[in-house]
Amino acid sequence: MNPVAHIVDQDDPRIAPYRAIRERDLVGREGRFIAEGKVVLNVLFNSRRFEVESVLILEQRLVGMQQTLATAPVDMPVYVATQSVLDAIAGFHIHRGILALGRKRPAEDANALLSGLPDQALVVALVGISNHDNVGAIFRNAAAFNADAVLLDASSCDPLYRKAIRVSVGAVLQVPYAVLPTHQDISKTLAEHDFRQLALSPSGKDDIGALAAARRNALYLGTEGEGLPPLLMDQMQTVRIPMSESFDSLNVAAASAIALHRLWHGA
Repeated sequence: MNPVAHIVDQDDPRIAPYRAIRERDLVGREGRFIAEGKVVLNVLFNSRRFEVESVLILEQRLVGMQQTLATAPVDMPVYVATQSVLDAIAGFHIHRGILALGRKRPAEDANALLSGLPDQALVVALVGISNHDNVGAIFRNAAAFNADAVLLDASSCDPLYRKAIRVSVGAVLQVPYAVLPTHQDISKTLAEHDFRQLALSPSGKDDIGALAAARRNALYLGTEGEGLPPLLMDQMQTVRIPMSESFDSLNVAAASAIALHRLWHGA
């Protein structure tokens, strides 16, 4: 059983990292991240990719969390609080009532990550995607279609931002990823590991549904509106998802689901 402690004071030093969650999402949390919700915690505990320091749970949710907590590290502290205390700690109403404090891993080396992938592999490359909802949803789609890794350029948002984790339903905690400085660095690294690099765009030349099979695929996704940099698209094969001519484009996360299903080796 994990040790359980009841928190009655919002200023209790044991729960200091949980205070003012929204503000600290923006300024940083000293190498930690916040995960929320039962489903996300199930992934966090079972994937074992990240160290978990503690959980903070609404008192009436504790009984229903026993099965989830059974998969957590045995010495991990469990803090329990009333709704009013929990809301005071967080700085807003926490309706799910389930939070966990995780510790970030050392940054993954992209070359080492790609070197460890199987001979047949699928990678997602994100360029300039700064919207947390889109990053979270793309990770969720990557997990759903067995993508082996995600590479991001430095202008994309941190996948361990609280909202990105939540939208991904924990996939960010499961799918390996690495961050490289620029899209040129991503392209160079993928080329060194023999990936066919595909730039997804509404103006892409080839129908993604008509692609010949390939052993290793890397799917590039760009920010909504501007899309992928023209220079990057000039350097690789461009693909599109055929759609009605009466509408401009799909949301990047929705487009990623369609494209990943097409490239999924399980399809």
